[in-house]
Amino acid sequence: MKNNIKDMRAKHNLTQDELAERLEVSRQTIISLEKGRYNPSIMLAFKLSRVFKCQIEDIFIYEED
Repeated sequence: MKNNIKDMRAKHNLTQDELAERLEVSRQTIISLEKGRYNPSIMLAFKLSRVFKCQIEDIFIYEED
């Protein structure tokens, strides 16, 4: 699954550390999310949508096989 986390984080002027702190996760989790190596839990996806003030679908792009 692709995502727009890196772009949205930059748009909101947040560092990886700041975003990690707001989401109560590690910076490594943010790095893995941005690189597409990790798909978040639904709870983390909702937290991201709250931080970025958008819909989950605006952050994550589902790609069918």
